Amino acid sequence: MRVFLGITGASGAPYASRLIEELGAAGAELGICISRSGYEVLATELYRDPSLPRDEIAARLLDGVDARVFAENDWKAPYASGSAQVDAYVICPCSMSTVGTIATGAMANLIHRAASVAIKEERKLILVPRETPLSLIHLQGLTTLRQAGATILFAAPGFYHGWDSVDDLIEFVVARLLDHIGVDVGAKRWGQ
Repeated sequence: MRVFLGITGASGAPYASRLIEELGAAGAELGICISRSGYEVLATELYRDPSLPRDEIAARLLDGVDARVFAENDWKAPYASGSAQVDAYVICPCSMSTVGTIATGAMANLIHRAASVAIKEERKLILVPRETPLSLIHLQGLTTLRQAGATILFAAPGFYHGWDSVDDLIEFVVARLLDHIGVDVGAKRWGQ
């Protein structure tokens, strides 16, 4: 399975980190692009040090996972073209700035371009926003993207699965995301 993961500046870095671990364990070919603000959020939320250099943030994030990180402005990355065979495109976490940019068809970086490719090629695109509350502008952008074929999977965990920790809540959202791209991690299901 070939997956593109865009990490933007929305809060929710633990979701991205866990997703990378699970995709790595599943043997996915993983291409990652981290926005400038995505690096800052990763450093702050995962490592409690916003001054970390980008290469150290990426090294820590990918510890033990076979993945390739592409620069925001790498227009030669395979994910920038519809001719590349990609099974799923995921933006996790997905900022409302990213939602707005993609919904208008603009492409300021590789994350936006990859999402645009997913939409035009009618491939799996999953956006994981965490923002709350949502303004009408946010809702309209999300509606536009849903109408274009994207799956909107909010970082909103359920509580019915007998959670004991924040990690369990993160796992819940990541398992739901992985369900949508066809990776079964044996998550506890409703009624189990």
